[in-house]
Amino acid sequence: MGLIKPTAPPYDPIAWQNLPFAEKAEQACKAWAVQGYGTPIGAYFLYVFKIVFYIYMWSFFCSFSPGASGLAKIGEWAFTPIAFQKAILWSMLFEVLGLGCGSGPLTGRYFPPLGGFLYFLRPDTTKLALYPGLPILGGIRRGIVDVLLYAALIAALVYALISPQPGFDEFAAIAVLLPVNALADRTLFLAARGEHYWTTTMCFLFASNWLAGAKAVQLALWFWAGFSKLNRHFPYVVGVMNSNSPFTRFAFMRRFMYKNYPHDVNPSTFARIAGHWGTAVELGIPIILMLSPTGSYGHIAGMALMVGLHVYITSNVPMGVPIEWNFMVVYGAFYLFWYNADVSLMSLPLPLAVFLAVMLIALPLIGNIWPRTLSFLLSMRYYAGNWATSVWLFKKGSHKKLEKLTASARWVPDQLRLFYNEADTIAILSKVMAFRLMHLHGRAFSALMPSAVANFNDYEYAEGEVVAGQVLGYNFGDGHLHDEKLAAAVQAQCGFEPGEVRCIFIESEPLFEAKLAYRIHDLATGNIESGHIDAAPLRERQPWITGKP
Repeated sequence: MGLIKPTAPPYDPIAWQNLPFAEKAEQACKAWAVQGYGTPIGAYFLYVFKIVFYIYMWSFFCSFSPGASGLAKIGEWAFTPIAFQKAILWSMLFEVLGLGCGSGPLTGRYFPPLGGFLYFLRPDTTKLALYPGLPILGGIRRGIVDVLLYAALIAALVYALISPQPGFDEFAAIAVLLPVNALADRTLFLAARGEHYWTTTMCFLFASNWLAGAKAVQLALWFWAGFSKLNRHFPYVVGVMNSNSPFTRFAFMRRFMYKNYPHDVNPSTFARIAGHWGTAVELGIPIILMLSPTGSYGHIAGMALMVGLHVYITSNVPMGVPIEWNFMVVYGAFYLFWYNADVSLMSLPLPLAVFLAVMLIALPLIGNIWPRTLSFLLSMRYYAGNWATSVWLFKKGSHKKLEKLTASARWVPDQLRLFYNEADTIAILSKVMAFRLMHLHGRAFSALMPSAVANFNDYEYAEGEVVAGQVLGYNFGDGHLHDEKLAAAVQAQCGFEPGEVRCIFIESEPLFEAKLAYRIHDLATGNIESGHIDAAPLRERQPWITGKP
């Protein structure tokens, strides 16, 4: 492995390409277990640079406010109200520009390494309107009104950030513009991480004591992240994440996460215990911080657990790389629960309390019970392994019809070929397949593959995430961005023939119901098959076994 050269897999990629699906899956999954993505060192430098840029630009915007005099004296101003408000606004801008989650090679973005504004400022790019039939804001292609709305949001955020002390007018503009943009393209609300940053901005707007509201948002992030892991999916995430960590590069450390490598790559007892511990920590942090008196041992322990949790997540550099978000959460925790520990949630004014009850209680609960209804981000089911997801299968050569779309990125294999030879390109793509199959729901994909296509080798495998990144300009774990709605938008513009593109859509496992709903879909002819797969039998299978359990 070099600066940009990935780790070579323990198989010949060219020969691998012609194997049957089950053999491909077995070789790739066993390689993932001990190699992860095989990420080159240079990729990590890119993400380190992003973090430095993220922190520097926050200090730059804070410098417009009295008393903030740069990073050299950060201790004097970092935990002031304006610094926290600008951290929230800058984080929203950073994300909605496409610089944060869903950027870079660990999300399937090679050239260009981001989407975001490259799509959202470009007319005729594909969008997912909240109500496609809505006049002016509806449709499947971005018009000049959409572009102007997005530009207005960016301008409003920049204006607030360079204001000495942003107030009602600045926050109101942002509070209104993001939902209006979401009507035109719901992707934008998710890209802006609206469930966190927009909700907190609403606290700035409607509460004289906004600190209590911001605290409630942060507590909800932790609680629902932990709550969503009360299932059998998360231990699989622990193994997959550790196999890709830059700090567990020794193969024996990675094998320890699996039951009996290489024969059984289901989670080991250690991985299951680690998963349960992580769940307990995420659930425990908000409870401890709410109930412990300021300065008590419990309060200190809660803060220590919080730091440990986010350091662990960040050090694993999880796929999707929400690294800046983790920095924001840690910084916010110190500002809200250390420097302002005495502010009580009971001080919330009634209108804000009602709004937050909807955003922080009702919506996440609905999203956990009926996951088909909401994005996993609005449901706050962060990295639980229990996501809606999809695989798109393109008959060989048919992906070229995607060139009819207005987009800023090429087909991902073509992006890779700008940097790598054919063998390295295939090797990287094989690990993309392995990443999906190694999760619990990946076993469902293996089971459904024979129902989707008669001969897998007649098709090119593409992650729905990767397709969304190319077509929509954003991808970050939300399978609802690459389901039938995106399929219909792509088909309307590209005109695939029957059998040219087959998709397998799998929904999240609902709370209280250990089943995964699935649909097999042809872009030209529509739904082919739908049903449910019991999650329990999947836990006994290897990710390369085909045929329904």
